[in-house]
Amino acid sequence: MIQLAQEDQDIERCFAVMRQLRPHLQTEAFVATVRAQMAEGYQLAYLRDGDAVACVAGFRLQRTLVAGKSLYIDDLATDETIRSRGHGAAMMGWLRQLAVAEGCGEIHLDSGVQRHRAHRFYLNRNMDIVAHHFSELLQHD
Repeated sequence: MIQLAQEDQDIERCFAVMRQLRPHLQTEAFVATVRAQMAEGYQLAYLRDGDAVACVAGFRLQRTLVAGKSLYIDDLATDETIRSRGHGAAMMGWLRQLAVAEGCGEIHLDSGVQRHRAHRFYLNRNMDIVAHHFSELLQHD
């Protein structure tokens, strides 16, 4: 069953799986960081397998000139010890249903160029590679 993390303890439960995708995250700052993002529209969903969190997805509903109303997936990770058991596919299906229910016309996500297995996963779910993502690290004085 997929649920939205509402309580701090739900957010904490997601940390171990999220850290597999985002290894720079620190335990002590995770809940506060997610809460700050939630204030800006971020939502965190998780799928449990028994008592353990098997898959997490951070996402937001957004409206842009290029895509209209869409669902953007910030983070999607399945516990590396139990991949290929359908948890990621279930989460993507849930996100797709949510996007349709919310009146979104598209789902978007960015994926690092080195994540070939993830790309295969997304392509197998009818997603297309439609853009290059550019970024610039800014220097702060």
